[in-house]
Amino acid sequence: MRVLDDEALIRAALDAASAAGADDVPIGAVIVDADGVELARAANARERLGDPTAHAEILALREAAARHGDGWRLEGATLAVTVEPCTMCAGALVAARVGRLVFGAWEPKTGAVGSLWDVVRDRRLSHRPQVRGGVLEAECAAPLVEFFATHRAD
Repeated sequence: MRVLDDEALIRAALDAASAAGADDVPIGAVIVDADGVELARAANARERLGDPTAHAEILALREAAARHGDGWRLEGATLAVTVEPCTMCAGALVAARVGRLVFGAWEPKTGAVGSLWDVVRDRRLSHRPQVRGGVLEAECAAPLVEFFATHRAD
């Protein structure tokens, strides 16, 4: 079994984020299995697909579940994403039984892994993944700052 390097996973997620369309927020996600084999990678595609659920995490979870040997269960897998997941994505990764979550930038407005809510650590849920946040935080925040500077006027 390969040792998973969280910084390398976040760099792969940053690479995935670069594939986001010009109108999509540049967030990327990568999922690897327990042996470190990549199962999926995706970038946000809400605007491109016209789908409110087309967050990078959801698209990657769908692809990983289709490739993984145990159907939708992603036990032992690690999801790396450039930004703290929202409520929908946090709930989906819990439902998929993802073993570990690694993320880059914190998201104080919508983050559901400690910032605004903490869905993944809710003791009422039957599955709680291990979490590491803030990995390469500045590098993950930079594309977002640039995107919003050019797409939203104050």
